[in-house]
Amino acid sequence: MVKQAAGRQKVSHFETIQGRRQALNIINWVLLAAGSILMLSPLWWMLVTSVKTMQEVMTYPPTFWPESWNWSNYMKTWEAAPFDLYTVNTLTITILVVIGNVFVNSFIAYGFAKVPFKGRNVLFAIVLSTMMIPGFVTLIPQYVLFAKLQWLNTYYPLVIPAFFGSAFNIFLLRQFYMTIPDELIEAAKMEGASHFWIWWKIGLPLTKPALATVAIFSFNGAWNDFLGPLLYVNDESLYTLQLGLQVFKGQMSTQWNYLMAGSLLVLLPVIILFFFFQKYFIQGINLQSGGK
Repeated sequence: MVKQAAGRQKVSHFETIQGRRQALNIINWVLLAAGSILMLSPLWWMLVTSVKTMQEVMTYPPTFWPESWNWSNYMKTWEAAPFDLYTVNTLTITILVVIGNVFVNSFIAYGFAKVPFKGRNVLFAIVLSTMMIPGFVTLIPQYVLFAKLQWLNTYYPLVIPAFFGSAFNIFLLRQFYMTIPDELIEAAKMEGASHFWIWWKIGLPLTKPALATVAIFSFNGAWNDFLGPLLYVNDESLYTLQLGLQVFKGQMSTQWNYLMAGSLLVLLPVIILFFFFQKYFIQGINLQSGGK
C-alpha cells in the first residue's frame, strides 16, 4: 500500500510538471503570435493601402480590408517614374557598398585579431570610439570634403566610404577572428603562407556567418539609404529608388496608395534576402560560433 501511494505521488508530481510545461509552451506561443501580429501589422497596412483607391484611403475611420483589390496600382506606380533606371542605380550602389564592407572590414578585422603590432589595442579602442560620434556631426565636414574633391552629383560619396572600414563591422568580424585558434595561423605561417593568404584561404571561409551578417546589414543600409543620395545626387538620371518614391509626395497632397505600393516593392528585396540568409544572420550575431 505504501509503495502504491508513493508511486501515485510520483505520477501526480510528474503530471504536474508536465502540465506546467505545457502551460508555459502555450503562453510562449500566444506571446510569439501576438508579437508576430504586432510586427507584421505595418506590412499588412502597407499592402492594404497599396491596393485601395485614394477615396478609400482617405475615408474615416480607416478600413483594414479594402473594398476592391486594385492590383493595377502597382503597374501605375512603376510607370509613374523611370523605376527601371532607379533600380539599376540602387543595385549598382548597393553591390559596391556590400563588396567594400565585406572585404575591407574583414581584412582590417583580421589585422586587429591575428597580426601582432605595437599599439594594436590602443588603435582598436580608437576605432571603437568612433561609434560614439553621431553621424550628423560629420555630415557637414563630409559634404565640404566631397565638394572640394568635386564628387558631388556622383556615386563616389555613397560608395567610397565603404572601402575605408566601419567600426561596428570591424568589431563584429574581429570577435569572430579571435575564436580561430592561433595554432592554425602559426601552422600556416610555418608552411610559408603570408597573412594575406591566411586571411583569404582560412579566415574568410571560417567567418562566413559573420560575413553574411555584415553583407545583410550593408545591403539593407545602402538599399534603403535616403539621406545620402538626397545630399549628393542632383541629376534625375542618377536617382535611387528612395528618391524616386518622392514623386508621389507633393506640396499639397500625397498619393498614399501609390506611395505604399512603391514602398512595398522597394522593401521586397530586403525581405527576400533576409528570408534566405536568416540562418547565417543568426549565426553571425552569435560571436562564439566563429571557429566552430
